[in-house]
Amino acid sequence: MPLPLAQVQELRDRLSDRFRPWSRSAQFWVRAVDIYGSYKVCQLRAGFIRDEEEREAMWEQQHEIGAQKMYSLCSELGGLFLKAAQILGKPDLAPMAWVKRLVTLCDKAPSTPIEVVREVVERQFCKNFDEIFDYFEVEPVGSASIAQVHRARLKSSMTDVAVKVQHPGAERLMMVDIRNMQAFALFLQKYDINFDMFSATKEMEKQICYEFDFVREARAMERIREFLRVTNKKPPVMVPRVIPGMVTREVLVMEFIEGTPIMNLSNEMSKRGIDPVGKLAAMAKQKILTNLTLAYGQMILKDGFFHADPHPGNILICKNTEVALLDYGQVKEMPEDLRLAYANLVIAMADDDLPATKESLRELGLETSSMVDNELEELFELSLRMFDTRLPPGVTVLSPFADDSSLNKIGVENFPEELFSVLRTIQLLRGLTVGMGLRFSCAQQWRPIAEEALLKAGRVKDVKSKRPRRSFLRRLF
Repeated sequence: MPLPLAQVQELRDRLSDRFRPWSRSAQFWVRAVDIYGSYKVCQLRAGFIRDEEEREAMWEQQHEIGAQKMYSLCSELGGLFLKAAQILGKPDLAPMAWVKRLVTLCDKAPSTPIEVVREVVERQFCKNFDEIFDYFEVEPVGSASIAQVHRARLKSSMTDVAVKVQHPGAERLMMVDIRNMQAFALFLQKYDINFDMFSATKEMEKQICYEFDFVREARAMERIREFLRVTNKKPPVMVPRVIPGMVTREVLVMEFIEGTPIMNLSNEMSKRGIDPVGKLAAMAKQKILTNLTLAYGQMILKDGFFHADPHPGNILICKNTEVALLDYGQVKEMPEDLRLAYANLVIAMADDDLPATKESLRELGLETSSMVDNELEELFELSLRMFDTRLPPGVTVLSPFADDSSLNKIGVENFPEELFSVLRTIQLLRGLTVGMGLRFSCAQQWRPIAEEALLKAGRVKDVKSKRPRRSFLRRLF
């Protein structure tokens, strides 16, 4: 006897869910191998070309092809690969062709239908949807890999709020993605990149698991908001206030902050008659960057608990160039000894102290290998590439994995997982610096904060008062 149509459809859905991870993995590997292989072929062909302009043109063409393929991978698979696009779509880390394509993926994840959103909210709050909200905008103001955000107004207080709702089923697919990415990282570090990438992906796995717990996110948001409030007369960044009693594992309601996404800042300036590359714009951008990096310096070095996802989609520019920092799904708490070791490194980098930099890297737990005579200089350059936002004059790309990188001379055999969030934060801040057309060293800005942290911890001996060593930096920069 034939099965009823409803049962047939249910069976199809179950089979589809069961085989979806396998299909997803197959799609990833086919595309990843295609992108990787095309670059290796281009690298081989470039080795036979003597004319530099012809070689550069070949690479530019390859970057255009690679950018389109990477865009297709990230946009069509979504999930974790949208996060990869956020990391790679930075002007200081990837070729410009990649940046132009990948930057468009910020907050462009497929959205969950409003009917499903209503079901999730009602199930989580055990209330009728219309009893909670006076109005609820159907179109989300932003949709990312894990959740989407809607603007709404609470019926109880007539307060405008942002409602963050988790995508059903997203967690399972993200775990599939991270396993594939870990396998690919192992391959790359074995055959191509002299860096412990697997540890970075393990830390990413932990952070992603945390992101699916909105109760944890709400606690983190309130902790950082309170810390910045008590640490400053006026907090350098605004943090949304959590609405009491309106937080569950899958739904988070917080105050709605009006602002312009930092990616749209230049366009907004042009609309208001301000030259985006003029002096007034430069002053505003400098203020924005100073406040943002000050907040990060205080979070990382004073408290050791920090927002670990400062990609452009999480930063709003509000009235009077105030900065709002959104999305606290990825936060990191550094162990005390690691926080103080990092404070030592910040001081060493700010003072251009090569021996102290080497000692601080060892204290942080970085294990390196080297066969070069100028090991101190290469270690110092590597530390700047990983842990500072400054760039040499005229340079806009300073990737740890570039052809001229110190990673080709200094191997990083062990990179502590706990440091990956710091590394990622610095790389994203550098991307903002380059995107704004500014030159900025977070290590130099953070030096007084690092010194204060060491003094408070009784590590006075680690704070060195000496004149900066500039000879190497003059050669390098």
